[in-house]
Amino acid sequence: MDSATFSLRAALVALGLALAPALAAQNSATPAPRPAARPAPLVSPELLPDGGVTFRFRAPKAASVKVSGQFGPEVTLTKDDQGLWSATVPNVKPGVHEYRFVVDGIAVIDPQNSQVKPQRWPNTSILHVPSQPAAPWDLQDIPHGVLHEHTYKSKALGAWRRIVVYTPPGVKRSAKLPVLYLSHGYSDNEASWTVHGKAHWIFDALIASGKAKPMIVVMPDGHAIPPGAAGFEDYGPANSEALGRELVQDIIPLVEASYPVNGKSDARAFAGLSMGGHHALTMALNLHDRFHWIGAFSSAPPPEKTVAGGLGNAKAVNKDLRLFWVACGDKDFLFQRNREFHALLETKGIRHEYVETEGDHSWPVWRRYLVDFTPKLFR
Repeated sequence: MDSATFSLRAALVALGLALAPALAAQNSATPAPRPAARPAPLVSPELLPDGGVTFRFRAPKAASVKVSGQFGPEVTLTKDDQGLWSATVPNVKPGVHEYRFVVDGIAVIDPQNSQVKPQRWPNTSILHVPSQPAAPWDLQDIPHGVLHEHTYKSKALGAWRRIVVYTPPGVKRSAKLPVLYLSHGYSDNEASWTVHGKAHWIFDALIASGKAKPMIVVMPDGHAIPPGAAGFEDYGPANSEALGRELVQDIIPLVEASYPVNGKSDARAFAGLSMGGHHALTMALNLHDRFHWIGAFSSAPPPEKTVAGGLGNAKAVNKDLRLFWVACGDKDFLFQRNREFHALLETKGIRHEYVETEGDHSWPVWRRYLVDFTPKLFR
């Protein structure tokens, strides 16, 4: 071994001896505390085998937590020593219910539930309790269609827009299918009919059972112009007029270029709820040459002056419309206005089917209307 190698080894040994006390002290020290374990994830809502539903909300500093929704009366939650609030609601009726927590007077969605109702101003979570046997809006072991999304630049509006399109199972390019254009209400958006309304499952069930013909369903953003400070009496007609232009110039051409569509007017329908019902009544009277099948659910009727052309030309409207279906619940705040519009149509000699049912202004009513209306189409 040469002198240089010997000197290097000696230096390393010396360094090790110098560091040994510090390393020994470090190894003998108390281990650093581990981070506190994360709390177990909450399950809310939890569907119980006996038909009950448990709601949970973590808020250690809250003084009061309640849950409010379509499942029944408001319920007060109780807090444990870990700051977890919970309550079990027995015998919840099957259906798709909206609900929210009220924490110290502030309404919030359920942070443990990813199912949130699509809206322009989201504020409710979704509780889906399946029926036995399955309802049309429940997920079933049957053939299912496909949902598509299209983002496009509207020439009519000069803005980027989006539609959701349902195609039924087993569609062939050689087929020429009819199309239903389906609109949402004022607070909702183009995803509401599927995420919350379960429209695609309803179409699947009706088509599988032979109650409805296979059809393509197009769900546009019903707000062709953004809501502003103006009241609905001004906004509604302007918005419907803009949506009509967008349908004719943008949406119908896009759909008919992208899908196997029968492009004739007698293979084209329009339906909607609330604000979408306003659209539907407007389409029936102003664009009856484009849409020959109309469904108006719990509608906000348009002013007479905005549909005067159709009201004054019953012969043309009756010739074009194969179905004009108007329905409203007896507890709906728009019930009297629908009765009055029904009377107006009768006075003008415009043929239509008017239906009064039980129910208020809510999605459980509109799902049933879609189930009732869809089998009438394209017969």
